[in-house]
Amino acid sequence: MNQYILSIIAFIAGVFLAAQGGLNAHLGVLLKNPILASVVAFFCSTIFAVTFILLTVKDIPTWTDIKEIPVYLWFSGGLFSVLGVSLYYYTIPKLGISTMISLGLFGQLTFSILAGHFGWLNLPTEPITIKKIIGAISMIAGIVLINLK
Repeated sequence: MNQYILSIIAFIAGVFLAAQGGLNAHLGVLLKNPILASVVAFFCSTIFAVTFILLTVKDIPTWTDIKEIPVYLWFSGGLFSVLGVSLYYYTIPKLGISTMISLGLFGQLTFSILAGHFGWLNLPTEPITIKKIIGAISMIAGIVLINLK
């Protein structure tokens, strides 16, 4: 996959991570319990992840392989959105860590500025200010500098 497509995927991963936070926060408000919202979100993530595995994985690990995996690895991934993390893991080896994180953060920043400004996802409105514009431009400049070869 070329750098342009991988960059778009990295940006989308950042958008997914920002969007899931807003959606899950709203779910927590409606359920009147943010922990319950997390359980629902992680349960659904599990269903999606298992579906993706069934559709794409060709080599299933052996029972011996599974027993060798440290216990903490079975649970730590549950803290993150399956799509965002999967896209990060997919693009880091292809783009490099600084490029991936800078583009992922740029996606999160862009989405969060727009979502805050327009009150998307039932978030409180936070108007776009000159400071936010300067911050976003500074981040774009940083991304360009990080990615200059």
